[in-house]
Amino acid sequence: MTHVTLRSEFETLIDPYAPVAQVGTGFDFTEGPIWHPVDHYLLFSDMPGDVRRRWDARRGVAEVKRPSNKCNGMTYDAELNLIVCEHATSSLIRERPDGRREVLASHFQGQELNSPNDVCVHSSGAIYFSDPWYGRMPVYGVERPRQLGFQGVYRVLPGSEPKLVVERNLFDQPNGLCFSPDERLLYVNDTVQALIRMFDVNADGTLSNARVFASGIRSELEAGLPDGMKCDQHGNVWVTAPGGIWVYSPRGELLGKVRVPEMVANLAWGGPDFRTLYLTSTHSVYAIPTKAGPRHEPYMSGRSSSGGAANAGPAASAPILADGEMRLDPSRCAMIIQDLQNDVIMDGGAFAESGAPGHAKQQHVVENVRRLAEAARARGVAIIHVWFVVEPGAPGVTLNAPLFEGLVDSKAMVRGSWGAAPVSGLEPRPGDFVVEKMRMSAWEGTRLETILKATGRDMIINTGAWTNMSVEHTARTGADKGYFMIVPEDCCSTMNADWHSASINFAMQNVAVVTRADAVIRALG
Repeated sequence: MTHVTLRSEFETLIDPYAPVAQVGTGFDFTEGPIWHPVDHYLLFSDMPGDVRRRWDARRGVAEVKRPSNKCNGMTYDAELNLIVCEHATSSLIRERPDGRREVLASHFQGQELNSPNDVCVHSSGAIYFSDPWYGRMPVYGVERPRQLGFQGVYRVLPGSEPKLVVERNLFDQPNGLCFSPDERLLYVNDTVQALIRMFDVNADGTLSNARVFASGIRSELEAGLPDGMKCDQHGNVWVTAPGGIWVYSPRGELLGKVRVPEMVANLAWGGPDFRTLYLTSTHSVYAIPTKAGPRHEPYMSGRSSSGGAANAGPAASAPILADGEMRLDPSRCAMIIQDLQNDVIMDGGAFAESGAPGHAKQQHVVENVRRLAEAARARGVAIIHVWFVVEPGAPGVTLNAPLFEGLVDSKAMVRGSWGAAPVSGLEPRPGDFVVEKMRMSAWEGTRLETILKATGRDMIINTGAWTNMSVEHTARTGADKGYFMIVPEDCCSTMNADWHSASINFAMQNVAVVTRADAVIRALG
């Protein structure tokens, strides 16, 4: 299935040929997907079936709660308690891991809520939810009269009464809602009006300045309307719509459409690196790989009530991006300085005729790497030098590729020689690690992963030469292994600018966060 690109930015978020994989089917109507960041499973609801299910790659689909009070939208709070919208009880519920159940909201001004539908959590701990009346209709809820005469959006702090945060008659059926990455905006869609509104989020948690963000989200040719909605790390809005998911830029421009075989009701990112988009789609659940991840929500780096950290280990939440800015935990980061050796990038080196010295100078790669490494060391980042080193005569180097043939013919990278030595200014410092290799990738046949696991690092700042070979091979393999790869492009060089740009702008976009040295330094704090 081919997705629809309307603006070029769409293809930086998802491959237009990204496969749509069915991970479960045979359900009545699926909704409410949410990924557990510690135990790595997807929860989803089936309202007509009155059941909650989970899916993981090992066990597949399993039933976890029946009856489920015809639950709909779900999320986690920062302590990994499950927050659930229940249609049958007209309540917003908090379920703790030990099974304790707490009603967070059930009434407004003494009258029953309609039926909480979708929910999101602010970093302050406040919970925002929509309250259409779908849960008082047959099939999707329990048919019964409504007590409120309007459909609203509410904010609630656990232990207090819900506060209405929109005008009573602004929405016909408010449904999906999500925050922008910096939480300054709240987006709320309306299924009947087929539009998305945006609001400013004030310091006290109230909303103001309501305006239409996107409209006309309907089609006479394909099933689908605004329902579930999420914001990605760059501030783009992904909303269910005719034919699948429509993706809007922060400026409200329609960038493209994700095509799905069934009508989609909701969506959530998950997987070890939060780069898999799970879609609850009528009778099935689908999974699609994406290049972009979600906005960083509180539960993604929270702690469970049993004390387990959500960001422990290589399967933790991704680097946080907000308003183009990245935040990195230095204790989780390692910086690789790869192949920045005299033979590779210096005049007089074995590969000088390749053009590598000229491009290294153009990129200011030595100075940029040195500056980044100094800042990283000061913040506690592990520095790992990766050198290509062979013994005299290059024993053990297979001649199965032109690169290795050229290395042997040029007598390059020989241990103890000037050519194999690191370039001036990038020598190891006390506390740094040195890894030796005889292949392009820093992973192949080396102790790199042993060092990373021993030091508890799962985010790799990937620098060095050559961009389209060693750096790219290392990024690809690191992503496959479950590490978060960060490539500051001004800390890499190769034989010429065209080869560098091709790798940075295309191949690397699929496997890494591509950025620059100054952005990484700011991100480290």
